[in-house]
Amino acid sequence: MVINNYLLALLISLGINLTLFLLANTFKTDKFTDFTYGLTFIALAIFFLFKNQTFFFFQLFLTLLVFLWGTRLILYLSVRIMKIKKDTRFNKIRKNSLQFLKFWIFQGISVWIIMLPSIYLLNFKQEKPFNLTMLLGAGIWFLGLLIETLADWQKYNFKNNPKNKNLWIESGLWKYSRHPNYFGEMLCWWGIFVFSLPFIQGTSWLTLISPVFITFILLFVSGIPILEKRNDAKYANNQKYQEYKKNTSLLLPLPKN
Repeated sequence: MVINNYLLALLISLGINLTLFLLANTFKTDKFTDFTYGLTFIALAIFFLFKNQTFFFFQLFLTLLVFLWGTRLILYLSVRIMKIKKDTRFNKIRKNSLQFLKFWIFQGISVWIIMLPSIYLLNFKQEKPFNLTMLLGAGIWFLGLLIETLADWQKYNFKNNPKNKNLWIESGLWKYSRHPNYFGEMLCWWGIFVFSLPFIQGTSWLTLISPVFITFILLFVSGIPILEKRNDAKYANNQKYQEYKKNTSLLLPLPKN
């Protein structure tokens, strides 16, 4: 039954992303991409909450965490894409339907992997009272959301100030980390995994792949490497940027070197 639920979650995630891909590909737009990412998390959480209809408190609480995370992401990225119109990440693949499709499939699979602990908990058949581990997990999640939200807000305001055109942000949280928003996002999903620890046994330990996956992707694939490469090229001859990069932590907010 659990295997069927995991498979069902994968099919739902891919179904949502493939449906929105058709719109994005037809109109050659990036306005659906990040919206769909956040929406898929919310849809999976709500679907399994109502599918099983156990409505245990920990399930309601977990659904709220996913809903808040997804809603914040949708609102922020929707405002951003409406302003910038196009996401430069897709400039090379937007006009190639097959390459564009591969991205959407990867996005659907990624959401599914990241949601594995949540899917497990939303299909759990027994109530459990809150304990210190669950409270710790919720605290880690809250800290992550706070950091991610503050970092995005600071960068958005910085980028929308004409005085900062062609400059990089090194104020606020960005003074202590070159990518505090990604650090916050990692914390959110590690927090949810920690929240799930009191329930995990046997093969359900495989849900650890969720926070490991998002950490790996942001550190080595689609997050930090792309931005670092872009900034290295853009500010290759800028001594101030080189000093900022040398003296500022890549991910963890730390005091200056």
